[in-house]
Amino acid sequence: MEKFNLCIIKPNKDAFSETFIQAHIDRLKGNKKVLYGGDFPLYDNHGRFLIRSKLSLLVYLLQKRLFKKKEIGVRTRALVAYFRNNNIDVVLAEYGMVGAMIASACKMAGVPLVIHFHGADAHHKPTISKYLPLYHKAFDYASAIVAVSNDMVESLKKMGAPASKIHLNPYGVDGAKFPLIDISDSNPYFLSVGRFVEKKSPLSVIRAFKEVLKHFPEARLWMVGDGPLFDDARQLISELNLIDSVTLTGVMTAAGIRQLMEKVRCFVQHSVTASDGDMEGTPNTILEAASSGLAIVSTAHAGIKEAVLDGITGFLVPEHDVADMAAKMISIAGDVELAAKMGLAAHEHIARNYDINKRIASLDEIINNSI
Repeated sequence: MEKFNLCIIKPNKDAFSETFIQAHIDRLKGNKKVLYGGDFPLYDNHGRFLIRSKLSLLVYLLQKRLFKKKEIGVRTRALVAYFRNNNIDVVLAEYGMVGAMIASACKMAGVPLVIHFHGADAHHKPTISKYLPLYHKAFDYASAIVAVSNDMVESLKKMGAPASKIHLNPYGVDGAKFPLIDISDSNPYFLSVGRFVEKKSPLSVIRAFKEVLKHFPEARLWMVGDGPLFDDARQLISELNLIDSVTLTGVMTAAGIRQLMEKVRCFVQHSVTASDGDMEGTPNTILEAASSGLAIVSTAHAGIKEAVLDGITGFLVPEHDVADMAAKMISIAGDVELAAKMGLAAHEHIARNYDINKRIASLDEIINNSI
């Protein structure tokens, strides 16, 4: 279809870590409308409430807050009306929870639905338990279901998603924004970027870096991001006497992160399966660092197993194996030629398999085939 109206529905108005959703908004074909408001959209991209009448709003609030209902008729009808008034041809639901909640509205409006899973929505046990009955209904109606890693594909199948509807389409990187950096003269500096949450295991990175310092006192580590474990990380840095060697930057802009990439040799991330089952999809930060030509040290976890070729573009270690991670970081710190060789291979691997234009074209095709 040459011209069509695409409605992208996302949970959050803005989230610094959800660059992949912004890439969809910016790059996908079609006349795009954007809605947001949690697991069910309440606002359009101008911040206007979808439920227009005061009476309907009162009914919604009573059912939502007093009766704790998931399926609220007045809210669903407001979304159906939005689809019809805006001649929406197809809906892209960002996250499985959103797809689960809006499937009935799509069905009522006769609008095809594509559900894009991203990570926790396919692995986090409490989330799956909460939404599974609605997931099943959404799987039945959806025209397509998108996963970003092979592990996620298998998880979706176990939840009952038809294999014929599942499409593997990892995130992509804009190579123009993350061009190759020459790290052949770099210092033994390391960078980690991500939310300070259990599945990122930032404390494991700090403990591994402590071992690196024993061999390379001049080594440095920058950790970018924020989250529930930020204070724990700061305390551990103090306890291990790493204050002069580890910098917690907080949240940074993409430009700021790029500047840090230009001064380091290696990107590190110790992703693990959290106690509640939460897992990564395919971390964009690893793709961006690899595109930039940094050697990668990470874990054999989720989509990282495809994004990083162990022993070629970096090193992969078992989850929670801090000693092995430290050993691999020490190898990178002590051999700049090895790091540069891996960084170049990483750049080429990303360009071949994770180019943003190719990945968006694949998603465009999935969406177009659903209309």
